[in-house]
Amino acid sequence: MRPRVTVVIPVYNEGEAIMQHMERILRDVLLPAEILLVHDTPDDTTVPYAEKLAMADPRVRPVLNTYGRGPANAIRFGIDTAIAPVVVVTMADGCDDPRQIDSLAMLVERGVVVAAASRYMPSGQQVGGPFLKRLMSRWAGRSLYMFTRVGTRDATNSFKAYSAEFVRTVGIESRAGFEIGLELTAKASRARLPVAELPTIWLDRQLGESHFDLGRFLPSYLKWYRFAYGRRLTLDQLAARRERVEAAELAATPPAVPLNSNI
Repeated sequence: MRPRVTVVIPVYNEGEAIMQHMERILRDVLLPAEILLVHDTPDDTTVPYAEKLAMADPRVRPVLNTYGRGPANAIRFGIDTAIAPVVVVTMADGCDDPRQIDSLAMLVERGVVVAAASRYMPSGQQVGGPFLKRLMSRWAGRSLYMFTRVGTRDATNSFKAYSAEFVRTVGIESRAGFEIGLELTAKASRARLPVAELPTIWLDRQLGESHFDLGRFLPSYLKWYRFAYGRRLTLDQLAARRERVEAAELAATPPAVPLNSNI
């Protein structure tokens, strides 16, 4: 059966800890789905467990990210690899509530291009996590909601569902970290396309260590926060922006040296 939703989970040395989170996802996702466990290297400690899960459940598919290391590239690769018309991005640490994956996906099926799981709307909650990160995230979400009518109070949350067609049209420029959720929400807002939200309860991870580096990722978040305040853009303009970024990256890539070259 063709999946209605592709669940993209970037993983990085999660090891056995991935099993507990995947057990909940496989139990709670009821829509026809494929679940991509995207890893950067073949020797990632998650891979043996991902392969074990794939043998037990055909919905699970471990995939090797070939776009470059890091969560942004893993998410980009996962979305480009997705079969379903709706993509849900969720983290491997168990902080997100997998019971909401179906609900977020169905919002996109009803016509929104971004459906956000919101910690900061009524009935939402964030439990745990670094104080400064929580404060900045809440401030960014509330201010964007008030001043740009972005459609969600939690634009920075990575736990979102997307129209795959929308994402492939506007492209993903992020290369650093987890700012993709903010980038795509800002682009939807600039294009005046519908964004919706559902309340969620986010719980800080209980196993393993967080790979979120606030100092490293903050400049990218600020870039897309400022971008959200710009004038209206058409999908054609956003697509042209994507093409310029891709062309610049291609031009900056050094040519491959033939294996038999004497240089």
